[in-house]
Amino acid sequence: MILCDAGPLFALVDPRQAELHRRCKDALPGLSSPLVTTWPSFTEAMYLAHRWGGWAMQRILWRFVGESVLSFHEPAPGEAARMVELMERYRDVPMDLADASLVAAAEALGVSRSFTLDHHFRVYRIQGVAAFHVIP
Repeated sequence: MILCDAGPLFALVDPRQAELHRRCKDALPGLSSPLVTTWPSFTEAMYLAHRWGGWAMQRILWRFVGESVLSFHEPAPGEAARMVELMERYRDVPMDLADASLVAAAEALGVSRSFTLDHHFRVYRIQGVAAFHVIP
């Protein structure tokens, strides 16, 4: 299982980001499906897609869900409180809600691989100890 951040989702649907688009498209076939994301992360990707490409880009993101390339982690009770703790702990980075939701999901699911373009995932620690394995 691999967690997926908003950055690669947006890069996959936006060919104008030539280098990032290519890197993410090249990495995708080597990743086991479905990728798992959180609603805050998907919302961020949807916002960017709408802003830069409108419904056409958003439709592609929904297609990832429809084709089971992407699925959603549904947070268990207590994960919201964990997100608050994480955002406070990493407030100097800073950590946004989407990142906090992914780190909390990683802890809940026992996952350390993250498909992200965000350099902060090299700083974040799972359970305060384990580093993420960042792809690409």
